[in-house]
Amino acid sequence: MTAVETQITYTNSYTIQHEDAYMTQEEDWDRDLLLDPAWEKQQRKTFTAWCNSHLRKAGTQIENIEEDFRNGLKLMLLLEVISGERLPKPDKGKMRFHKIANVNKALDFICSKGVKLVSIGAEEIVDGNVKMTLGMIWTIILRFAIQDISVEETSAKEGLLLWCQRKTAPYRNVNVQNFHISWKDGLALCALIHRHRPDLIDYSKLRKDDPIGNLNTAFEVAEKYLDIPKMLDAEDIVNTPKPDEKAIMTYVSCFYHAFAGAEQAETAANRICKVLAVNQENEKLMEEYEKLASELLEWIRRTIPWLENRVAEQTMRAMQQKLEDFRDYRRVHKPPRVQEKCQLEINFNTLQTKLRLSNRPAFMPSEGKMVSDIANAWKGLEQVEKGYEEWLLTEIRRLERLDHLAEKFKQKCAMHEAWTTGKEDLLSQKDYESASLMEIRALMRKHEAFESDLAAHQDRVEQIAAIAQELNELDYHDAATVNTRCQGICDQWDNLGTLTQKRRDSLERVEKLWETIDQLYLEFAKRAAPFNNWMDGAMEDLQDMFIVHSIEEIQSLITAHDQFKATLPEADKERMATLGIHNEILKIAQTYGIKLSGINPYTNLSSQDISTKWDTVKHFVPLRDQMLQEEVARQQANERLRRQFAAQMEVRDGGAWVTSEISHVSVDIAGSLEEQMNSLKQYEQNIINYKSNIDKLEGDHQLIQESLIFDNKHTNYTMEVCMQTAARSADGLSSHSSLLKKRNGMMDPDDFRACLISMGYDLGEVEFARIMTLVDPNNTGVVTFQAFIDFMTRETAETDTAEQVMASFKILASDKNYITVEELRRELPPEQAEYCITRMTRYVGPDCPSGALDYISFSSALYGESDL
Repeated sequence: MTAVETQITYTNSYTIQHEDAYMTQEEDWDRDLLLDPAWEKQQRKTFTAWCNSHLRKAGTQIENIEEDFRNGLKLMLLLEVISGERLPKPDKGKMRFHKIANVNKALDFICSKGVKLVSIGAEEIVDGNVKMTLGMIWTIILRFAIQDISVEETSAKEGLLLWCQRKTAPYRNVNVQNFHISWKDGLALCALIHRHRPDLIDYSKLRKDDPIGNLNTAFEVAEKYLDIPKMLDAEDIVNTPKPDEKAIMTYVSCFYHAFAGAEQAETAANRICKVLAVNQENEKLMEEYEKLASELLEWIRRTIPWLENRVAEQTMRAMQQKLEDFRDYRRVHKPPRVQEKCQLEINFNTLQTKLRLSNRPAFMPSEGKMVSDIANAWKGLEQVEKGYEEWLLTEIRRLERLDHLAEKFKQKCAMHEAWTTGKEDLLSQKDYESASLMEIRALMRKHEAFESDLAAHQDRVEQIAAIAQELNELDYHDAATVNTRCQGICDQWDNLGTLTQKRRDSLERVEKLWETIDQLYLEFAKRAAPFNNWMDGAMEDLQDMFIVHSIEEIQSLITAHDQFKATLPEADKERMATLGIHNEILKIAQTYGIKLSGINPYTNLSSQDISTKWDTVKHFVPLRDQMLQEEVARQQANERLRRQFAAQMEVRDGGAWVTSEISHVSVDIAGSLEEQMNSLKQYEQNIINYKSNIDKLEGDHQLIQESLIFDNKHTNYTMEVCMQTAARSADGLSSHSSLLKKRNGMMDPDDFRACLISMGYDLGEVEFARIMTLVDPNNTGVVTFQAFIDFMTRETAETDTAEQVMASFKILASDKNYITVEELRRELPPEQAEYCITRMTRYVGPDCPSGALDYISFSSALYGESDL
């Protein structure tokens, strides 16, 4: 048994922490529950018989299990018999404290064997508590009769069940899946006896419809020939829907120990199968490595010549296709090979580790297929790949430069030609001869803007010429077309410069005639524009929609509106001054007989526009007054609703009540499971009773929502908070209830992973998935504590050696130095048997039959040893 650390705290009862699930009392022994009467009866009889089967070795026995152990003397004697160890000297007195001391000595001894006792104290045994006494005896049976049972990679209960399944598998009408209903018909017990002692039972004469007869037959034969006392009653088993599992396990474990000697050959065969399976797996990994290495090296050999081909293409499309092929190689073809290379290295290291851990010689790949050979080949591939990529990019950049320059030349030429279209005709016009002064000034400004634009385009013309020159230097295939187009642009540019200067001279000559009127137009525009903007802003503010949530906010808007009305007299003065400038222009035109066009060249605003907008502003002022007063009335009504809701909330104490209830749910829940559940139900009823008050508050809240009131400074509580808190209360009740019921001793995968990591395991996704298939083969989504312990036991098991394999073969060969083909095929599975037959050499020695095989040299070869 693997030693584990144990922490013991002594009080009036025993509380012992231990990591072995089968050392822990099962939940069946909870002191607050009662045993099923039928199960209690079966356990009494079975456990009493089991105890007597050991006590009789000391010349004594018990009659009443809860009475005969009360003084602790026979309990200590039982432990000495089954353990072979001496316990401390018992107290001889007959008083209660003497009995408690003796029982405590027995319990201390049980704890020293790594057993976890929960809720079992010496006082309860001394008081004759039958349930605690049965629980204690069951714990002793688990520790000394069941725990050390080991079959293949399973132990204890699972090991015993697997042993029964293996032994009874060939028998008809027998399907052992558990330790209760699988044994009701008695055939499983008879099958166990027949498997090891076929001379005691004629299995072919047994009938499934005679369970009592089958059970009695098994009980009588076991007691008479196997020295296994009768621990069960056939009628109790048959008449109980589900026989007691502990009673059945106790009785079946006696058969296991009775037939333990016959298991030696089976254990030896299992050891050989395990060793051969490891060897077969290693050979498979070696073959996979060789195959994967050959395929990867062949792919590298085929790929390098393609990457070394540096013949340049003449067109950009062809070079881009080469680049796309290279990218396809990088995206599609290379990544799987990268993964194969990594997997190859992983397989190699994994194989070497497995060989080292199993004492096998290191694996040496074929010549040229070492990991270093593959790494060198891969390095060469990446060097060629890097050179090919650089060449591709250089060639593409060169072709891109040519295409870019040609496209840039065409684009700039098109933009320049589009800009110059109609410019020559525009410059040749004489529209200034019949224009007014303002039109002339506008034409002058327009011409100045054109001159600026013309100067700005000088850079573009120079760029066009420079690009054309570079294309000629790079021997562009269509250079003739480029030169012709460039020369046409240069000639047109010179002509535009000449026409521009001529038009400027003409405009300056006419402009002086209209300076006075122009100055007045300009002054009107300067004063009209800001005044017009002010009126636009005023109209926008007067028509602006507003959203307020309190009386303070609407009072602020009324104050701002009053301030605006105070500025209207000053604005009226500005309006009269602006219209005065327009009247001055009309007076000058009339005096000097000037024909005005009626359009101000500096602004689109007219005196009529100013007058119209002014009238509009005056119209909107009283309308704004009315809107503000209506909003004042609405906000006053909203304020009354707020105060009404706050008053009802404080009177009914709605928010505080719900908050208080939630704090009780989260803090005051304590005590036993039943008390906590009762408390939760009481809190739930309190919340239901308060619903009428919540409904009244909800009515007021509905009015507030319809009025679009979003805050209430008169109370800290809101209906949403109350309702959300109540919802959380319901959720909390449900969560608390579920948590109280979740005591099943299981771990979810995340907890299991965290446990493994804390013990130093370096887990990847693949490794963790493999471990989960071992601890959770049925994919239940949880890991039992026993499955965890079984996994750790397997992980820490010692490695088989060549000497152990030889000893196992010697058992199969009946202590001979050779083994026959018939013995291998009889004792081993077909696959492992053929594996041994094809690899073992012929045995040479005196008095050996034809076909004898040398298992000694074969065992040495498995571990790379030449001689032992």
